[in-house]
Order: sequence, then C-alpha cells, then structure tokens
Amino acid sequence: MTALNLSTRRRLQQLPQIQSVWEGDRRPLRGEGLQVSADWMEPGAEQSPEGECILWVDGSQGMVRAMDVVTPETGPEAVVRTLLRAMEHPHNPGSPARPQKIVVRDREILFFLRGVLQDLDIVLDYVPDLPLIDEIFRGFQEAINTRPPQLPPQFAEPLLKKALEIWHVAPWEILADHQILAIEVNRWDVKTLYASVMGMLGMEYGILFYRSLESLQRFRQRVLVNESLEEMEEAFLGQDCLFVTFESASDDEDEPDLDLGTLPLSEIEPVFGNLHPLEGLRSFLYEEEAAVLLVALEAMHRFIRQHRQKFENEAFPAVNSRYRIPSPEVSEEASSPISVKVSTLPDLAVELLAMAGADEDDFPNVRDDLVPENSFLSLGVVPWDMLEFLRSGTEYHQPQDVKEAGDGLPVVMIQTSRPKAKTLIQELQAAGGLKAICFNPGENPFGGDRYDLGLFQTENGELHLFGEFGEDDPTHVAARKKWDQRCKKTKGYCGLIIAKGLTGANRGNPQFKDMMALFETHSLTPKELGLGTLQLRLAVDWM
Repeated sequence: MTALNLSTRRRLQQLPQIQSVWEGDRRPLRGEGLQVSADWMEPGAEQSPEGECILWVDGSQGMVRAMDVVTPETGPEAVVRTLLRAMEHPHNPGSPARPQKIVVRDREILFFLRGVLQDLDIVLDYVPDLPLIDEIFRGFQEAINTRPPQLPPQFAEPLLKKALEIWHVAPWEILADHQILAIEVNRWDVKTLYASVMGMLGMEYGILFYRSLESLQRFRQRVLVNESLEEMEEAFLGQDCLFVTFESASDDEDEPDLDLGTLPLSEIEPVFGNLHPLEGLRSFLYEEEAAVLLVALEAMHRFIRQHRQKFENEAFPAVNSRYRIPSPEVSEEASSPISVKVSTLPDLAVELLAMAGADEDDFPNVRDDLVPENSFLSLGVVPWDMLEFLRSGTEYHQPQDVKEAGDGLPVVMIQTSRPKAKTLIQELQAAGGLKAICFNPGENPFGGDRYDLGLFQTENGELHLFGEFGEDDPTHVAARKKWDQRCKKTKGYCGLIIAKGLTGANRGNPQFKDMMALFETHSLTPKELGLGTLQLRLAVDWM
C-alpha cells in the first residue's frame, strides 16, 4: 500500500484540527448529462458521464470541501488525493484543516484510508448512510431529470435529418464566413436570420443563424479589436444566434486535428444550441427555436442546391429565391406552408472584409486541397552532389539557376502514394509550376493558438496550404530555424521533392528511387508575401 511521504505527513499534522465530522464517498455518475461544478474539481480534470464522482463534505458545517471526477478504472489513491485537497485547499468558503473524524459507507475505502492516514489523529469509522452526500446526489439527479433534452422530441428526428442534408451539400465549399445569407422567416417572433457558414478552411464546420445584423457586425468588430482570451470569450458569449455545428461521432481524442470533411456521413454528429448575451451558451433548444431552425435549414438547403454553380470561383452575386416550406407545427391554424425568402448580401460581404482591413480583390484565398491527405511532410536539405542525380533521375524536374552555397538545397519533402504523387505533380504543372515556398504566421482568434503555416504559391497566383505547425512544436521550430539559415545561404533558392512509398518500408525516409519530382523554386519571407497574420476564419470550439 502506498504511504504518504514523511514531509506530506508533517505538513498535514501542522494543519489545525477542527471539531467536525467529514463524509466521504465515491459514486458512479449515472444519467446522461450529469455535470458538477468545475470550481470543485482538480484543475485539468475532465468530466465524463461514464465516470465516478469523489466527494468530501463537512457534515458538521454542511458544505462541500472537495470534489473530483475520475474514470471507473482509477484506483483508491484518487480518494486520498481528493481528501488531501479537502484538507489543504478546500473549496470556498472552507479553510485548511484536519477533521476530527471521517465516516464512509464503503468498507474497502475505510480499509485503505486507515493504512494511509496513520499518525494524523483522525478517527475513521464506517456508517451505512451518508445523509449529506445522499442529498447532494439527489440534487444532481433532480437537475438532470428537469433539464430539457437537447432537442424537443417532435423536432429531434427532422432536425438531425435536415442537418445531415446540409452536411451533404457542404455550403462551406462555396461560401466563406463573411458571405452572409438572409433568411426571412417572419414566424415565431423572428423576422430574418442571417446565416454565416463556417468550414471553408476545414477547421470547424457549422452555420450560425444570427437574429440580427447588429449582433453579427458587433461580434466581428469585437473579435478584431480584442486580443486576450478573456476578451475573445466575452465576445463569443455576446452573440445572439442559433447554431448547428458538426462533430465526430466517435469523439477520437487521439486525433484532435482531424478534418471532419474526410469522414463518412455515418461518423458525423450535428450539435444544436443557442447563444445570447444574457443567456450565454445553451446546448439545447426550446420548441420555437427548434421550429425556426428547422425551417431555416430547409430553406438554406434548397437555396444551395438551386444556386450552387453561381457561387463557384469565389463569386457571390446578388441572388434571391422564395420557397414554400411545410410548417413544422401540428396545429391546424399553423399548419399552412411558410413562405421563406433567401437572399445573398454581397454589399455586406464587402463591408465585413473591409472591417478586417481587406477587400474582395486582395483577401487571401488559401486552398488546402492540393497536398493529399495523410502525406508525410518534412523539412530537410539535399546535398549538392545528390541534387545533380535528382535533376536527371526524377520523372519531372522544374529547374532554377541555383548557386551552390552552404551544405545543400533546403527542401520540403512530401511523401505519399504513387498515384497521389502523380496527381500532385500534374496539378502543379497545370498551375504553371511552383513559384515559391513560404511560411506565414497564422492564429486562432478564439483559442489564442498561433501557427506557422506552410504555403505553396503557384505561378497562377494561387496559395496552397501544405502544413500547419504549432509555434510551440520543438521539432518544427528547430527544422524551421535550419530552413531559414539554409535559404539565406542559397539566396532564397529552395526546392520541393515529391516522393512515393508512403505505405512501404521507406515511409518517412524515402530513398532516391522513391523520388518522383523535384521543383526548384524560391523561398519567400512573410514580409515579402505581404499577407500579415492569417486568421483561421473565426474557427470556434463551440462545445
């Protein structure tokens, strides 16, 4: 059995001992949606409806001193960890102290505590019932039972079906988040909803339905002027909108940067909610909210299917259509079809871009569909003697008048399958070739995360994202430092190598025979590229 360190024991013995009896227990969190206050939990602890709650309360004073949530597999040591926190760092308004007595209803916990808490002058006892903890858990369960479901029962199936239809037509493939659609409903105290689409950069997918233009514009302005995480959070919670976002049904924590656009429809899960300056974030909808959202989604779905071709190549012309949408209400007086008008707002799109310091002509459009998914990327150097072999031995070579300097030519290596490598080479050729390789700063305006974005610039002027690297990634930081040093020695010359063999024995270490193309080109600094820090298009972690 693990014992307390002598130093820890001495520290606990120095705490004042109060004439109180504490109750302690560990119970399963039964019931979907059971949540406990994060203020009572250990910093960084995650809540899980499948977990177990450890609770220590002062039965004499009737207050919670510490609470934690753990997985069922966690050992009894977690009970002690929470108890030590109850003694040394209790939840307000408690002060550090040792109890005179501890009672538990689990004999295994009692046995474990007796072995650990020796020499602390605390009486340990078994009781069949813990009235204060029982009352607390009854309160938890009542809160669960009285909380509305995420969707009203009569709207759950239609809304989920309609959201997946929206996912299928993928409006983020043709609409950026500043290209707003006005949806005139004129029902349920809502005149017009203003739809903003998220997902063009493959970060977060969803649609925000603002109840007013003022709310949308105010949010954009606040995001641009606020820099701290607290200010960003306040701006986020100050929105007035309904929303539907999309998540992975498997919730795979091993792939936090997974692009949902690569998943099959069966793996996509819609999430609905409401934001309001006075209510904050609410992850469920009431009946009228569900009804208006269902009608808005149906109208938007029809509009995208009818006019999709008009929005290709970044176009956003003035378009409007009117649709008769079946009423989702069942009463006879409200069952007649609803006339809904959907319109584009091109002038507003220009205004929102101007608000961000750009216009429609110079706003950077960075594509992320050039480099194949799951490619192996690396930054390195090709020695000058090997470069001569590559120039003559690869299937395709784009030459430059490179002057030899330093230890070799700095290169970006992309390794993928042979068919995908051939397609990548052909697409670069069709774009006129590779004009430049550059790294440019990017940031998430909500999380405060900063990135080093790897970009290819093709001769036709397009920018293509080939890599997104965290600024705190030590491997990339070291490789990027060497890249800059080598490019300085070569006067800006660099290269791109496209290799096959992603699934073979040479994965991550392609050999000469695997290298299919060499594009010699130039490197550009962020200043030369002139884009400034790229915002990750207001990507939001909604839930």
